[in-house]
Amino acid sequence: MTEPSQTATQHAFIALAPPDDAKKELAHALSPAYAAYPGLRWNRIEDWHITLAFLGELPVRTVQRLRSPLADLAAARPCVELALLGGGHFDERVLWSGIEGDLDGLHELAEAVRARVRECDIAFVARPLRPHLTLARARRSDSASVPAAAACLDGFTGRAWQAERLHLVGSTVRGHSGPRRYRDIGAWPLVTGLVTG
Repeated sequence: MTEPSQTATQHAFIALAPPDDAKKELAHALSPAYAAYPGLRWNRIEDWHITLAFLGELPVRTVQRLRSPLADLAAARPCVELALLGGGHFDERVLWSGIEGDLDGLHELAEAVRARVRECDIAFVARPLRPHLTLARARRSDSASVPAAAACLDGFTGRAWQAERLHLVGSTVRGHSGPRRYRDIGAWPLVTGLVTG
């Protein structure tokens, strides 16, 4: 295997991921929307995540520098209890599921993650945290489908689950217009049973 070149880059972000059973529960609730709106660009279930910090396009070597600082951070931070809740959309183009539970803990974890990235002298655009799980995107001709798909999740409340690992994720696009694929660069356990405050 060759070393990454000095100019190699990748999109990267830091995230939490729901456990498989919580994702299956949401996928089951989405079944009518999958059937009714096949023209939407549905994200793969294994790629569902809650972004804490979007870092954008970075040199691969820069992304690798985050591994040890994020491992140290995870070892000192508690798990966060969350649940998936309902659905909505951004600008009739992006379909999402909402997040409920320990939102204060989620925001605190996101701030700690972003502070650690800054300590590594890595510049990124710190967008306000709007906790959600992106499910699908619409092509221009399918934008009317997104609000209708979101309505399929009216009344959906998922079971509570523990976000137990902090993920550093890289993404790539196959070809010029292919689907984006995600892979963990690293993942580190948060502390179970740690009480803060």
